[in-house]
Amino acid sequence: MTKVEIEIRGKKLIIETGVMARQAGGSVVVRFGDTVVLATAVADKKKKEGLDFFPLTIEYQERTYAAGKIPGGFFKREGRPSEKEVLTSRLIDRPLRPLFPKGFYHETQGIASVLSYGSENVADILGIIGMSAAMHISDVPFEGPVAAVRVGMINGALVINPDSAETEKLDLNLVVAGTADAIIMVEGGGAEVSESSLLEAIDFAHAEIKRIVALQNELRDKAGKAKRPVSPVEKNLALEKEVRAFVAERLNEAITIQGKHQRQEALDIILGDAIKQFNTPENSERLSGDAGKDLTRDIANAFDSYEKEIVRNMILSKGVRSDGRKTSEIRQISCNLGFLPRVHGSALFIRGETQALAVTTLGTADDEQKIDSLDGEMYKSFMLHYNFPPFSVGEVKPLRSPGRREIGHGALAERALKYVIPSKEVFPYTIRIVSDILESNGSSSMATVCGATLSMMDAGVPLSSPVAGIAMGLIKEGDKTVVLTDILGLEDHLGDMDFKVAGSEKGITAFQMDCKISGVSRSVMETALEQAKSGRLHILSKMKEAIAEPRTEIAKHAPRIYTMQIKKEKIRDVIGTGGKVIRGIIEQTGAKIDIDDSGLINIASADEMAAQKAIEIINGIIAEAEVGRIYLGKVKRIVDFGAFVEIMPGTEGLLHISQIDEKRIAKVTDVLNEGEEVLVKVIEMDRTGKIRLSRKEAMREKEAAKN
Repeated sequence: MTKVEIEIRGKKLIIETGVMARQAGGSVVVRFGDTVVLATAVADKKKKEGLDFFPLTIEYQERTYAAGKIPGGFFKREGRPSEKEVLTSRLIDRPLRPLFPKGFYHETQGIASVLSYGSENVADILGIIGMSAAMHISDVPFEGPVAAVRVGMINGALVINPDSAETEKLDLNLVVAGTADAIIMVEGGGAEVSESSLLEAIDFAHAEIKRIVALQNELRDKAGKAKRPVSPVEKNLALEKEVRAFVAERLNEAITIQGKHQRQEALDIILGDAIKQFNTPENSERLSGDAGKDLTRDIANAFDSYEKEIVRNMILSKGVRSDGRKTSEIRQISCNLGFLPRVHGSALFIRGETQALAVTTLGTADDEQKIDSLDGEMYKSFMLHYNFPPFSVGEVKPLRSPGRREIGHGALAERALKYVIPSKEVFPYTIRIVSDILESNGSSSMATVCGATLSMMDAGVPLSSPVAGIAMGLIKEGDKTVVLTDILGLEDHLGDMDFKVAGSEKGITAFQMDCKISGVSRSVMETALEQAKSGRLHILSKMKEAIAEPRTEIAKHAPRIYTMQIKKEKIRDVIGTGGKVIRGIIEQTGAKIDIDDSGLINIASADEMAAQKAIEIINGIIAEAEVGRIYLGKVKRIVDFGAFVEIMPGTEGLLHISQIDEKRIAKVTDVLNEGEEVLVKVIEMDRTGKIRLSRKEAMREKEAAKN
């Protein structure tokens, strides 16, 4: 076994290899506190025929035994990946993917398995570190290593790898990944933090990342395997030169067509003409030496390479983009609200050729999502689900359950909004937003943030601030860089960075950066953040024109929720034996009633009269006797010295024989019978809650009132 270690916040980060999973290409066990992750990396020895891309698959899996738990459900074993596992798989994949050399097209798989789960809140972080270390010591030609940390801010102070208890208090929560030289990925959110605070947190994280990178290099020096040679990508330079000459004039014109589909149609025609021109036996023999070789793929690769070069050079040299915009210009924005009659809140947000239809539904506590995770059971009362149907990009595909991309985009938009959602005490609703992307040409996740904000405001959700999002891009050639605001799908595909920022006028609520190159400098991030802030404020101003404040009334079809706070000792009276009382109220009124351990009651109904009836019944149950007040009670039991009279549900008092009548009586039954209704006055309550009643004083007051 080979082991290396460093200390982080008083705990040892240990990476070891040589004991577990020794038949994998690379295998490490990463430990931090009580959290242990096994990471393995394997690449096929042979390349599959016809592959011209890098087929990398990263999987993160949580074993429930890691937290001393048995899975729920009928089968009692782990099933399909949870949302957290999917998101963490993406989190591990994204900083590693740019660090493999071009030309390495062998199928490669990395698996990170959580074997022990402590309270350190670092299983995902250890997944990134472990996967990088496994790739780094393996024979896979990986140009890492890469490392990651979680950085949080508590009361203005930055901390590395905050634990589960600290996470609840964070004003900023980021996962930062990078190499020794640059940052590759940032993912996280904050409570409307400033750009300067975000940059400070990234710098703080990078200092720790460098230490972990050095640790992985130490492990490779001690236990690394020789790397496989990578054959350079072979290009048919003669064919590429002729294809470029053939398409040059038409391609330069087509690339500036502003409409996405019109531009793509023109490009497809030019490519088709190039294939007809060069994919002939004569040209195959002339350009490749093999008359039978199909040159279609080589022609397409030469065409794509030239298209990328033209687009990037046009931006770098002229500051003009394919749709004619300047580098910091935002596409036209349109906001349409409240046009779906039966839903609780709706908005169609349009930015250029991207459309997000966001619909808000308000529910009760019964609609909360129960999540069973290694951290234990928890409930979500705010959910955002993102859908990307194939028609949004003019394609035909079978509809399937949400993929990694849909889950990731939904989680990003949800994180951007969770910091401005009102508390349950202020707005006791479960909130679900569905974003259906109807058209897509760049950053549908940020359009989802804008649409979701508008739909919640339309539904009457009292957000603390409206939130907007914008996607930034980067074109980098040598020392020359240009940051792009509000990128198109084409610019995302051909650019070097995807940099998403969401927030309010006060600050940033969500942040995500991914690179296709080996990282970006601090100055580039600073420029992108400043440009993003300007763009975000512009979008917010357009949204404000459509709706300045959340509606004061929720939709007529949404349930009305009323809250009551009762004493804890009264909870069992409202619930009743086996839930008999509360079920009776629900059956009688049709309202939904939820009561928690603190005595907070939520009463929900689309019918206001039904809700008020339920409130009235509960008030009757929890009401307490008042000294001096007259009640119409029912005789429950008769004893020799008096009668016990129920003056309210569950509340009885003693009516002593001396207090039954003005004249002396021999037996209680001479005047009263069990089940009889009788007016009584509360004349005394002692410290233990015992109540003394008087019928004769109640009769005196009744007579006095007549006169």
